[in-house]
Amino acid sequence: MAKGRVIVPDSAMHVICRGNNKQHIFITDEDKLYYYGLLKRFVNNNYIAIFHYCIMNNHVHLITWINRYANLSKFMLQTNLSYFKYYKRRYGYCGHLWQGRFKSNNIDNDAYLLQCGKYIELNPVRSKMTELPEDYRFSSYRYYAGTLNDPLLTPNPAYLALADSRAKCQDIYAHFVIDRRPVFKKESVSQIKERKKENVSHLRNVLRA
Repeated sequence: MAKGRVIVPDSAMHVICRGNNKQHIFITDEDKLYYYGLLKRFVNNNYIAIFHYCIMNNHVHLITWINRYANLSKFMLQTNLSYFKYYKRRYGYCGHLWQGRFKSNNIDNDAYLLQCGKYIELNPVRSKMTELPEDYRFSSYRYYAGTLNDPLLTPNPAYLALADSRAKCQDIYAHFVIDRRPVFKKESVSQIKERKKENVSHLRNVLRA
């Protein structure tokens, strides 16, 4: 018997969707922009918050926030099915586009949450698509580094807990991603946890509104 998907309310999840047989599912930048638009279209109706994302040629990474009202499975079904219909129409494609359902893993602490965001935003660099993460258009990195506003995203509470101003958070995170500075430097762990607790409480209220 197949195991049910474990989704923990009030937690972050790393979601991965891959093309069938590792094939490219985004042929052009226009395809990636269309998928990005679908994420924006369906995210609020399903009470999902997206902290980080990276749309690669043959897969997608998302870090989402799940509360007790959220419907992650419906959100992913709507997004990926709508993209399949677009892809089929545009390219005359037949067969399976996605490699089964999406995969997801719970993120249970701040350090892992930040590290996971860093990991997915460095995908284009590891794949030699760009030399620097800020050169890639289809990820959340530029939002957290402070060079681009991104209406899809809800700020990662662990990121907001890095410092007492957004400019400082941006600087710390940018250096963290390129391994030039430790992410937790001046403040105690208890101070960081307290600020994250406040940010999470605010996030819950926003999603219930």
